Amino acid sequence: MKLNDPRLFRQYAYIDGKWTHGDGGREEAVIDPATEETLGHIPLLESHQIRAAVEAADQAFVQWRALRADERCERLLAWYDLLQANREDLAIIMTLEQGKPLPDARGEVEYGASFVRWFAEEGKRTFGQTIPSHIPNAALGTIKEPVGVAALITPWNFPLAMITRKAAAAMAAGCTVVVKPASETPFSALALAELAERAGIPAGVFNVVLGDAAQVSDVLCHEDRVKALSFTGSTPVGRLLLEQSASTVKRVSLELGGNAPFIVGPDVNPKEAAFAAVAAKFQTAGQDCLAANRILVHEDVHDEFVEYFAERMKALKVGNGLVSEIDIGPLIHRRAVEKAASIVDDALSRGATLVHGDQSMAPGPNFFMPTLITDVTSEMKIWREENFAPVAGVTRYSTDEEAIEMANDTEYGLAAYVFTHDIRRIWTMLRALQNGMVSINTVKMTGPPIPFGGVKQSGLGREGGTAGIEEFLDTKYYCLGGLGSVSGS
Repeated sequence: MKLNDPRLFRQYAYIDGKWTHGDGGREEAVIDPATEETLGHIPLLESHQIRAAVEAADQAFVQWRALRADERCERLLAWYDLLQANREDLAIIMTLEQGKPLPDARGEVEYGASFVRWFAEEGKRTFGQTIPSHIPNAALGTIKEPVGVAALITPWNFPLAMITRKAAAAMAAGCTVVVKPASETPFSALALAELAERAGIPAGVFNVVLGDAAQVSDVLCHEDRVKALSFTGSTPVGRLLLEQSASTVKRVSLELGGNAPFIVGPDVNPKEAAFAAVAAKFQTAGQDCLAANRILVHEDVHDEFVEYFAERMKALKVGNGLVSEIDIGPLIHRRAVEKAASIVDDALSRGATLVHGDQSMAPGPNFFMPTLITDVTSEMKIWREENFAPVAGVTRYSTDEEAIEMANDTEYGLAAYVFTHDIRRIWTMLRALQNGMVSINTVKMTGPPIPFGGVKQSGLGREGGTAGIEEFLDTKYYCLGGLGSVSGS
């Protein structure tokens, strides 16, 4: 691993400003999914070490919350500047541990840094309210206060941005954080900790714990000193964390699975829509909760759409993300490849048509070649499950009502895409689709100002925008009595 600053590659946990080994001597290898080579090892912490991280965050909270909002802003902006200054090293680390092509990793560093800058400023705008009083001689209002220690559990598909989107919001609000990154991609989180320390973030404000996921989450969920839990990951795990957090009545925000419909109307250019659908489907090798999983195409443009989709998909280059001009890297591990294969096999066994997807061309055991399947029906796994793989399924429809019914036929409700120029169709679908986010005639929808999140079993709460910082704030009401009468001159 050739980095401009080798100190960014850390193989320890980070607790209370100190780089920490595991007391039990247990450790786990971190593997490059493209080459299956070992990148390094991380310690598996014991339960008392996880609690020590919570204790450190709880102690640091007293001083961190006492800082003025502009003082916290200055420290977060210093962190932002360091992320930008070290973006190439951060991108290389990400590509090695996650597999995504280096240009995509650079884009994620930029994306992740943008949340730090946004929330650094947003922390200065956590306004309370003045309430017109209904009580004689009293002043009423609200102030915003940080909830306390926040536990952040993040996934491997966006190992840097999913941390900054949560941590920057929490820290700007005045909270301290304990981060549990995915064991597949810990080094991005540890590089963030190194840069946070250099930025002057006080010890205990930003902690990174490593270990068995079930053990760590059990401690964090049952720790009464942890006042908020923010998780991004699968819906089944989200349900479990919600149950575990009930005993301590935490503030819980969940960004869970997606099964996004991509609806193509009869009035659009099928080539433009197809190329957009490819972009929406194959970013991060399809390992994206926003990926276009169920592509619904009007029968009038279906055949042309499929032809153009296949053409564009075949042009995508698959390989090691460190190699130039690569579009799709490996899946995160062998189990993900096996799942992708099972989804394709299930669809074909139930009558779907394989348009393209020759797996003999895969450059390694953790790669899965982009695959296009048509004649998809609701009985198939590819329809019901979030496939998290470069496998695209297309279904034709006849009417807008049918498309809406099909799009809503899922337990998930994160994102939806609609491509049409008919304003009546746009408005009807915008209101009828059961999704927290709807993107119309574009596949670019995310960023710091927007309230990212879903409905149904795609989660609770929002990340980003003005809503994102509210997940880490309590509203305190005050009633100031005994003021006497007020008269003007």
